[in-house]
Amino acid sequence: MLDDPDSRVIVCCGSGGVGKTTTAAALALRAAERGRQTVVLTIDPARRLAQALGLRELGNHPKQVQVEGFEPKGELWAMMLDMRRTFDDMVRVHAGPERAEQLLKNPFYQTISTSFSGTQEYMAMEKLGQLAATGDWDLIIVDTPPSRSALDFLDAPTRLSSALDGRMIRLLTGPAKAGGWGLRKVVNAGFSMFAKAVSTIIGGQLLTDASAFMQAFDSMFGGFRERARKTAELLRSSGTSFLVVAAPEPDALREASYFVERLSSESMPLAGLIANRTHPVLASLSGAEALAAAETLQNAPLAEAVLRLHADRVDLAAREERLLARFTRAHPEVALARVPALAGDVHDLDGLRDIGTKLAS
Repeated sequence: MLDDPDSRVIVCCGSGGVGKTTTAAALALRAAERGRQTVVLTIDPARRLAQALGLRELGNHPKQVQVEGFEPKGELWAMMLDMRRTFDDMVRVHAGPERAEQLLKNPFYQTISTSFSGTQEYMAMEKLGQLAATGDWDLIIVDTPPSRSALDFLDAPTRLSSALDGRMIRLLTGPAKAGGWGLRKVVNAGFSMFAKAVSTIIGGQLLTDASAFMQAFDSMFGGFRERARKTAELLRSSGTSFLVVAAPEPDALREASYFVERLSSESMPLAGLIANRTHPVLASLSGAEALAAAETLQNAPLAEAVLRLHADRVDLAAREERLLARFTRAHPEVALARVPALAGDVHDLDGLRDIGTKLAS
């Protein structure tokens, strides 16, 4: 997949704590070392990606990874989504300079740009669209937020557009536009409790700000929706692949099943499941044999401890295999790759390179 020039976007999704960020970085590193012009985008606000790539920090624009001794055939760039800055950049692109400044200074905009449901997911799509539109990279790897919200960006354009163009916003902006007539209309329509809440909690100033925002925003609304439509098409295109990352644990695999079913229902191109941090058995000795041998040992505490640890490892590996077999029976069409657990955390390029090698082996 990394070597295929037709592969343009890889999206890593899964529940929290399963290693999505590490997987995304390892894939990006391997692709760059094999000659691809690669950028990895993380939505995770944690700074693990920067640390693993040997960078002090990541920002809202791609930064090239240049570390002593790292000389890939291609290039490796990395960035971390800044939701507010991405929203601001989108406003500047879709609105003229004067109107953009009006929007950016508007208190109502400053509130919704960080607190509307779906804003982060929409901005993730917006940033993906921006990266794809530049043509600077032939492979974009996306690390998504944890838990089921990782796929909310599929719905985000519709939800955010509906919210900003919906009845509630129009009702809020009505009073400022019509000198209070809109609010009286709300009351007459049977929304007296809502009207009291608006006047008591929100106040007239916010209504004025909302009205000014909507009037300025109307002119760029078409571009707002069109960009979302193009990015949605990109996610469904043949050049995009989704990878579901999961730990071999019941909760994580249940979430993985949800992702697989959701991707299938959305006609998204699923490449497979990565079972991360597995515990393969490294010796042919069975657990029962190891325990029996441990019982016979005398005055050899270290050997006895090693044998008992091996027996525990055999039990753990068997439990993981049962869980993965159950997943495979439920989703026989999904390819499966295993990545063994490492002795410590991945915190540098060598660790990422090791993960990439294990993914490809």
